[in-house]
Amino acid sequence: MAQLICKDLALGYDGEVIQDKLNFKVEQGDYLCIVGENGSGKSTLMKTILGLTKPMGGEVSFGDELTPKTIGYLPQQTLVQRDFPASVWEIVLSGCQGRGDKRFFYTGEDKALARTNMERMDIWGLKNRCYRELSGGQQQRVLLARALCATKKMLLLDEPVTGLDPKVASELYQVVSDLNRKDHISVIMISHDIQAAVQYAKHILHIGNRNFYGTRDEYVSSTLGKQFIRFEVGEEA
Repeated sequence: MAQLICKDLALGYDGEVIQDKLNFKVEQGDYLCIVGENGSGKSTLMKTILGLTKPMGGEVSFGDELTPKTIGYLPQQTLVQRDFPASVWEIVLSGCQGRGDKRFFYTGEDKALARTNMERMDIWGLKNRCYRELSGGQQQRVLLARALCATKKMLLLDEPVTGLDPKVASELYQVVSDLNRKDHISVIMISHDIQAAVQYAKHILHIGNRNFYGTRDEYVSSTLGKQFIRFEVGEEA
């Protein structure tokens, strides 16, 4: 079942179109990696899916009872956000705010869900710690637990391993992969790590001067995929 369909989607800001005629879909349990050059509109696409930015053309539609409010979102962190002076428990619990009607208190169900997701991310022992005192990897696990409080269906992750050392990044990729494979949560991830993209993704959307959407194997064997992979691997070396 298609949870998300983007049809003839046009993206941009300040009246300028940066991407046009994007067509792709995400089925239940899919793992889509979005790759491409800087400034190609990857983060704008994610914000458009979430309803934070209006499309300049085309449409975004949802199925499987999915809505923008029932998608778990892990955005890129700024330096200010990394220094946020709240407890781990407060941050994770805030992920429950989009569940149900507007209210001014958390229910017992909300608190149980927050604890469950903290245990899933192996951070329950950090619940009373201040967020800004944590390592980068711990902070990302906190934000992932928060995102899981908002969804049982789909996660949107914008460069989740930026600034993490290779070991911690690998562990986080594995956590996300387990959520996808074992819990059947659909994943849409923006990544500059092309090697991780082709390792974990089921489908790849490449946006830039040329666009591509297809399976991982189709991308790896495509002319665009070969060129981009060769460039990225060569650049890292």
